[in-house]
Amino acid sequence: MKTLRYKVMLRKEDDGTYTVIVPSLPGCLTFGRTVEESLAMAKEAIEGFIACMIARGEDVPVETDDSMICTIAIEAHA
Repeated sequence: MKTLRYKVMLRKEDDGTYTVIVPSLPGCLTFGRTVEESLAMAKEAIEGFIACMIARGEDVPVETDDSMICTIAIEAHA
């Protein structure tokens, strides 16, 4: 067994909850009431998502450490 690491993105929602998205695993997302709960839920979601991929005989994406997530600010009349 090996350790896989995945970056997650937390987005705070209007109701105060957090949505968690796993960019390297399209379709793998979850939510929680706090950051801590959201991260715990993300771990469970990733484990279940990967278990399903393995059961279907799919290749499991391995994330590399060379990716970055950045924020870019623009001016817009929105």
